[in-house]
Amino acid sequence: MAKFLLSLHLLAAIVAIGPVTVAASMFPRTAREALAAGADGGGAGSVRVLHRITQVYAAIGIAVPVLGIGTAQVMGLMGSAWIIASIVLTVLAALVLLVLVLPRQEAVVSALAGEGAGEGDRAGALAGLKLLTMGTGVFSLLWAVVTVLMVVRPGSSTHA
Repeated sequence: MAKFLLSLHLLAAIVAIGPVTVAASMFPRTAREALAAGADGGGAGSVRVLHRITQVYAAIGIAVPVLGIGTAQVMGLMGSAWIIASIVLTVLAALVLLVLVLPRQEAVVSALAGEGAGEGDRAGALAGLKLLTMGTGVFSLLWAVVTVLMVVRPGSSTHA
């Protein structure tokens, strides 16, 4: 059962977290170009697609910690420091995505769609891209650290 859950956990991580990370990291540059091009330029469609990918795969990504916790319980590892650290970092990554990345992406999508205050809305969305870029970087870094913890497993009984 543990190998089956671990396999599902790894598949979910690859299928869900990879696309979220890539789409979220591509979004700021694509959004900057689309906002700079204005109403006459293209790019709004690409921005909407990247935002949608981020949303959908973030929802699918919920399976990663659920399967990870299930796997850790079956393997009797829930008290391990690396598991606890991974859970904390995963929660932080989820918070960054939900509080920082997705709302700022939504603001850009709305600005490009012309919803809101027009040029002022575009200027605000453009100004928020620096924070969005930082947020996507932090999100990616947190997942990278979790991945390293899963491989190195400090203090594990396998000494791998």
